Parts: sequence; structure tokens; C-alpha cells
Amino acid sequence: MGKRDFYFDNAKFILILFVVFGHIISPLKEDHHLLFALYKFIFLFHMPAFILISGYFCKGFNKPGYIMKTIKRTLVPYFIFQVIYSFYYYFTGYDDHFKLTLLDPHWSLWFLISIFFWHLAIIPFSKLGKYGFPLAIILGVGIGYFDVFGSYLSIERTFVFFPFFYLGYLLKREHFVKLQQSVNKFAAVPILIGIFVICFFVFPDAWKEWLLGDSSYAAMGNKTWFDGLLRLVFYAGSFITTFSVMALMPKSKTTFTKLGQCTLYIYLLHGFFIKTINLSPYYNSIGHYSQYIALFILSIVICLLLASKPVRTFAKPFIELKLPKLKHDDSVTRSQ
Repeated sequence: MGKRDFYFDNAKFILILFVVFGHIISPLKEDHHLLFALYKFIFLFHMPAFILISGYFCKGFNKPGYIMKTIKRTLVPYFIFQVIYSFYYYFTGYDDHFKLTLLDPHWSLWFLISIFFWHLAIIPFSKLGKYGFPLAIILGVGIGYFDVFGSYLSIERTFVFFPFFYLGYLLKREHFVKLQQSVNKFAAVPILIGIFVICFFVFPDAWKEWLLGDSSYAAMGNKTWFDGLLRLVFYAGSFITTFSVMALMPKSKTTFTKLGQCTLYIYLLHGFFIKTINLSPYYNSIGHYSQYIALFILSIVICLLLASKPVRTFAKPFIELKLPKLKHDDSVTRSQ
């Protein structure tokens, strides 16, 4: 088994923390301009960076059993959690009637379907080399002109975010090493500050759907030929933000490095906590800066809890399709 790269484990944990925090502040953002700006800033990079890293680790696609392994890691957990979420939404009152829609992913489950398609797409795209990247951009821009897909099978998001996955596939470790050089780290800080200032003062709140990548241009209220140019602007902003954030990720072992190996557990399970918290009457009264900090601390707690061994042991059969290992009891053997 190869030695793990601390840099990527650190990055994955920090990114999943931003995913959880972004989701926990999402229902509050409409009434709080600072939160809305923070929401827009986070959504510019948190999933794009995750997808970039996923693409980077997709270089073994030509190994035997690749497709079946991908199905086991993506589609099977997707269907399991799609059913679980259907029951959850019904029993918590989010849905008045029980609805089991296997091809219309609940909330964050879109990622599992999309990553399955990305792993398949990498097979033909890999033959194109670096020329496949502009093609991925063209497809991501072009899908927006078709107002037929919506959230069905996460088709829209699959095309929109595929450029990040494919670029991750093209990148080598030395590219990330160069990204971590002192000069790049120094430049990343003012770049990120500038982007946040843009999110606060310039980026219209009404354009938030562009960050999600799940809607056609028409569904977002745009019906002109140059809508694709606006998506190119979003691509540019997202790539700049993503690489600036990745430049600041620690490369040495930290107290949370090992937790970076558990991000799938956090990603699939955190929705139940977030949706339950949203039902609290106290949650809707949040509006002070100190409470924003409390929400960030709560996000850390959720990540630590869901990455803990007891939770992983309980959820392992649903996520990895593996039963937890039980210690062998010699007394049972002797009694037989």
C-alpha cells in the first residue's frame, strides 16, 4: 500500500469542513449579507477543489475491475442513501408524502452520480490528453443552453463540473508542489481577500444559482446567446479561487490529517444533521456575528463526530458495503 500524501488528506478535511459550514449557513444567507457573501465565496471553491482532487486520483482507470469498483463506491451507496433520505424527508415533515425518486438525487447525493459518470468519461477523454480540457469546458458551457435536464441524474452538474475533474486528472504532483511555493502562497492571500471583497460588494445575490451548476441558463432567467460567456467568467473565478485555496493547504502531518481519509462519511451523513438543525426554532433566530462563529464551531464538531470510529463502524456497511471487523473470540472456538 502506497504512502498517503498528507497534503491531500489535509486539503480534503479542510474542504469538507467548508462544505458542512456552507450548507449550515445556506438557509440563513438570504437575511444576512455577510453570510451570503461568505456562502458565495465558499461555493466558488469547495466542491470544485474536491472534484479536482478526485480527478487527480483517477489515474488508475485502466486497471482491471475499474468500472465495477467505481459502481460499488458510487452508485450502490447512492441508491442506499437515496432511499434513506426519502424516508428521512417524510418522517421529519420536509415532504408531505413519501416520495422515492431514485433518478432525481436528494440534496448532496448528486456528487455520487456525477463522480460515477466522470470516472467513465475519463476513459475516452484520456486519449485526448491536454486537448480534452477545452472540450470539457465547451461541453460545460454548452449544456446550459439545453433546458431539459434539471436535476435528473445530475446530468447538468456532471457536465458543468467535469472540467475540474479532468484538469485534476491532467495535473501531476509536481504541479501541486509548485503551487505550494512561498511566492504562490504569498500571492494566494491577497487574491482570496480580493475575491471575497467581490463576493461582498459586486457579486449579485441573485446569481447564486450559477455557483451550483444544476440549472440551465433559461431556468436561471437567462435566454441570450452570450449566457455561455458568463459561465466562462464563473469558471475563471472558480479556478482562481480553487488554486489559491489549494496553495494554502498544509503539506505536513497535522492533528486532522487522518480525518481527511473519512470525508465520504462526513459528506454522506452531514445532511441529516444539517436538515435536523434547520428544524430548530433557535436556528432561524440566528443573526449575530458571534452566532456565525458558533455555527463554524458546530461545523467542526459535526465533522469530528462523523469521522469518529463509532460512527464509521456503524455506517461502514452502507457506505463501503463492508461489515465491521469483529474480534475473534477463542472461547467460542473452544466450546465447539
